[in-house]
Amino acid sequence: MTAQEQHRFTQLTCDVVKNMRSLKKPIIAAVNGIAAGAGAILALASDIRILSDRAKFAFLFTRVGLSGADMGACYLLPRIIGQGRAAELLFTGDVIDASECLRVGLANRVLQDEKLMDEAYNLARKLRDGPLDALGVTKELLEREADMDLNQALELEAAEQARLMQGPDFKEGYRAFIEKRPPRFNQS
Repeated sequence: MTAQEQHRFTQLTCDVVKNMRSLKKPIIAAVNGIAAGAGAILALASDIRILSDRAKFAFLFTRVGLSGADMGACYLLPRIIGQGRAAELLFTGDVIDASECLRVGLANRVLQDEKLMDEAYNLARKLRDGPLDALGVTKELLEREADMDLNQALELEAAEQARLMQGPDFKEGYRAFIEKRPPRFNQS
């Protein structure tokens, strides 16, 4: 590829991450093997990462002469595991196993490999059956508030919470709580 074509290609890969982060639904990554390079970034861009005990992560870009700052790695990884740990992984390209991923906060949970997909699907169904607008707002604010001060974040949360209080999901959730039954949220 020419330099221009390579730049367009790298922009497209970055667009995948942008779209994942702006999607109004939670994304679950279920990793049962090695997530390396772009695969590691796709898992990183997900909202929740569930790993099998056989999973491994590697941010390999520097090992092949590229920057560790690819597809949002330098933005996302420090926010998840901290600046120092992120720097080490991005500089070295070292492979870390599932237990280390859990220890540093890269994994939400680690399971035996034969239980991974059942757990991922159960969580996906739980989220699917939840209040989609509220989940979308939560995801959006997790992203937006990372670059705000506390007062800005509180103002944004107050406005969104008040808006959600006027919606059908809150009415259903409140009724279900009072009636001591599971809520049945509108999934449209």
